[in-house]
Amino acid sequence: MTNANNHQLDNEFRFDWERQEILEILNKPLIDLMWESQIVHRKFNKYNIQLASLFSVKTGGCEENCSYCSQSIYSASEIKSHPQFQVEEVLKRAQIAKNEGADRFCMGWAWREIRDGKSFNAMLEMISGVRDLGMEACVTAGMLTEEQAYKLADAGLTAYNHNLDTSPEYYKNIITTRTYQDRLDTIKRVRNAGINVCCGGIIGLGETNGDRASLLEVLSNMNPHPESVPINSLVAIEGTGLEDNKEIDSIEMIRMIATARILMPKSKIRLSAGREKLSKEAQILCFQCGANSIFYGDELLTTSNPSFQSDRKLLKEVGVSFNKDFESSKKTLSSL
Repeated sequence: MTNANNHQLDNEFRFDWERQEILEILNKPLIDLMWESQIVHRKFNKYNIQLASLFSVKTGGCEENCSYCSQSIYSASEIKSHPQFQVEEVLKRAQIAKNEGADRFCMGWAWREIRDGKSFNAMLEMISGVRDLGMEACVTAGMLTEEQAYKLADAGLTAYNHNLDTSPEYYKNIITTRTYQDRLDTIKRVRNAGINVCCGGIIGLGETNGDRASLLEVLSNMNPHPESVPINSLVAIEGTGLEDNKEIDSIEMIRMIATARILMPKSKIRLSAGREKLSKEAQILCFQCGANSIFYGDELLTTSNPSFQSDRKLLKEVGVSFNKDFESSKKTLSSL
């Protein structure tokens, strides 16, 4: 097996990471892991943070049985279903997000899959409207067809989010209403349409370190790597199947961020759900180790988030700048 130390620096990009190799990186002495990830991060990225705002366009009523989610119809704490917001309302939210400093607007639909019709046509209008504001547009709305992916691309969609959540081996313990391959097929359709891929996972679901390494193996062996990799920590919501899960230690998040940075040098590693539970110092260490994007604003889809005022204060104290250099996947593909 090849020595992982500084291996990424020698070979620029790799798409052949092995699980055991990744596990060894993940389990390195923390100081060594942080040092190596910093070297990679400084080589391939500046200390800029991309600010992304997330808005739930269609909340609740989802037919998936994801055991961590209160939007599922199978959850005892299912959030009351809210009809889809109108185009004008969503674009007003996007304008507010832009005024507060976000340069990426992410829109979520609690759907198992996108269905053609009025709602999908409205989604296309929202995407075009967000792009007209000069912002990146990201959508998460479940599975989609090849034709839908091309329509999203034509509307100007920057990125499509479709997380793998966990490892292929542990997945059946979290979701049974769609397969891991379903998720991979969706990601492939997004990529084929020329849309950036936003794909990551969640830690704290009850998985092992081996599962985390397995998830990172799948992500890091995608060629090209996902342009955006959200790393979430479980927010245990009462009434969901994982309501009794314990909070992860912040060091686990730091390890996951650092390892993801080493494996995927130029991806946006997004510090996502659960950030509210991290201390200011823990967030700073995540930035130092390679996190270069955050969700920005008071709310995520169903959980709270630090306020934009506190985030701006933190980023100013850290000395990092806001990032506006996100490129289309077509440009990224041509540069590899």
